[in-house]
Amino acid sequence: MLGHTIQVGAFAELDNAVRLMQKLDGLGLDAYYYRHAGGLYKVRFGNFPSRKEAQVRATQLRKAGVIEEFYLVAPGEFAAARFRHYRDGTLRRMLVSTAEGFLGIPYEWGGESVETGFDCSGLAMTVYKLNGLNLPRNSMAQYQAGSPVDRDDLAPGDLVFFATNGDSAVSHVGIYTGNGGFIHAPKRGEPIRQSSLRNGYFDGCYVGARTYLGKDG
Repeated sequence: MLGHTIQVGAFAELDNAVRLMQKLDGLGLDAYYYRHAGGLYKVRFGNFPSRKEAQVRATQLRKAGVIEEFYLVAPGEFAAARFRHYRDGTLRRMLVSTAEGFLGIPYEWGGESVETGFDCSGLAMTVYKLNGLNLPRNSMAQYQAGSPVDRDDLAPGDLVFFATNGDSAVSHVGIYTGNGGFIHAPKRGEPIRQSSLRNGYFDGCYVGARTYLGKDG
């Protein structure tokens, strides 16, 4: 479960959110951006065990001129906290809905090369963190952290992994949406899209799937 998070920015232009994210990322703050329901792009970072620690860090960054106004997101505000007692798939549907909110956005990250699966894993990490679930940032680490799930047993919100570099190593990841579909960031700068596991290319380089939720989620 994710702790307290700092939210900053409210940009009409995606590029402004990307620049702020990269600036924070350069400070080792593990930032990510997303499109808010109102259409503005916002940035979040941090995983603080207490509100006080998050407040102190945000205040330091504001005094240093790195950020301006900020909002502290408490763990209880995340879907993982609000729906953790539900056994009807609500949290899984929230993960899919969050992923769908990224469709059409040209996703870009900094800090690691495309070969590590960073763009696609950054999307998966962001979708999970926006719902209060901590997920590693690299696709291989995500693959190693989850529990194996058979292809026939996939459920919405699980992650599906692929070897797209011509070998057997995990290099790409998508968020399963149901009925054979998944949402992913194809490569740097290209719009996030929905694809199918039945597609010949993805079927051929499919490595496996991982789940991070209970059976009913």
